[in-house]
Amino acid sequence: MAEIKIFKKINAIRPVMIAGWPGMGSVALGVVDYLKRALDATRFAEIKLDRFTALEGIVVEDGLAKMPEPPKNSFYYAKDHNIVIFEGEAQLHGHEALDLLNKTLDVASELKVPRIYTGAAFPVPVGHKDAADIYAVANSEFLKDTIAKSGMRLLEGGHISGLNGLLLGFARERNVEAICLLATIPQYAISIPNPKASLAIMNVLKAALNFDIDLLEINNFIREMDEKMSAIEEKVKDVFPMDGGSHKAPPTEKKVPGYVMERIEKLFEEAKLDKKKANELKQELDRWDLYKAYEDRFLDLFKDNNQ
Repeated sequence: MAEIKIFKKINAIRPVMIAGWPGMGSVALGVVDYLKRALDATRFAEIKLDRFTALEGIVVEDGLAKMPEPPKNSFYYAKDHNIVIFEGEAQLHGHEALDLLNKTLDVASELKVPRIYTGAAFPVPVGHKDAADIYAVANSEFLKDTIAKSGMRLLEGGHISGLNGLLLGFARERNVEAICLLATIPQYAISIPNPKASLAIMNVLKAALNFDIDLLEINNFIREMDEKMSAIEEKVKDVFPMDGGSHKAPPTEKKVPGYVMERIEKLFEEAKLDKKKANELKQELDRWDLYKAYEDRFLDLFKDNNQ
C-alpha cells in the first residue's frame, strides 16, 4: 500500500494542482518538471510506494545485482503562485495505480484543491516543424462549457491512456474539477521527448493561472531537439503521413494508429528485459511496414551491452 509522507506544513488556501506522469513524448512530465523549478516550488510531501512496486528489472552496480528504488511521487508548492505541483516518476497499473490515484486525491482534498490540470500527448500525422496544437478534455459539463467559451478546442472522442487521463475520472468521483490539456506531437516520435508540446501546455497554464516564467532553458531544449527530429523525420517520412498540421490525413495503408505506436513502444521496453518478446515486436513492425524505420533500434536490442 502507498503511504502519504508530509515533510513540511504549507499554508495553502485552495491551491490549483498541476499533475503529471511519464507518457508519450514525455509531454506531461516535461511540464511538471520544468514548472517545479521555474516557479521555485518547495517539495513538501510524497506518496511512498512499496519497494516492490513497478519492478521491471534489477540494477547492476560494480557487477552486483541490486533491487531498484521504487519510483518517487512528489508534491511541490509554489507559494508565490499558490500552485501545487505533483510529479510521478512512473506509470503504474492495476491496483497499484488505483491506490496512487486515490492517495494523490487525498492530498488534493486535504488542501481543498478546486481544480487539477494534467497533460498528455496527442499523436497526429504532422512533422516536427508544425506548431503543437492544444486540445482539452474536462471531467464536468461546467468545465466543458468553460473550455468551449475560452475558444480552446475540445477533444470530441478517443481515449487518454495512463494516469494523466485516469486522474480526471477519479477526480470526478470526488467532485473535484479536472482538465487534461493534450498537445499534438508527430506520430512517429512518441518515444522522443517533445519540449515543444510541453511548452504549448505551459503557455495555456500561464494564461489560465496568471504566472510568468523564464523560458530560456526549454527554448534551448526545443532547438536541440529540432536538430535530432529533423534527422529522424528524414528516415521515416516515407512511412508516416505528415499533413502539415491539418490533422486529417487521407486514408492510407501506411497510416499508423496511435494505439499501435503505444504498443510498439511497450514491446520495445519488454524486449529489453526479455528477448523472447523481440519476435512479437518484429511481427508488429512488419505488420505496419515499420521495420525499416526502426531497424537500428531493433538491432540494438541484441548488442552485448543490452543483454
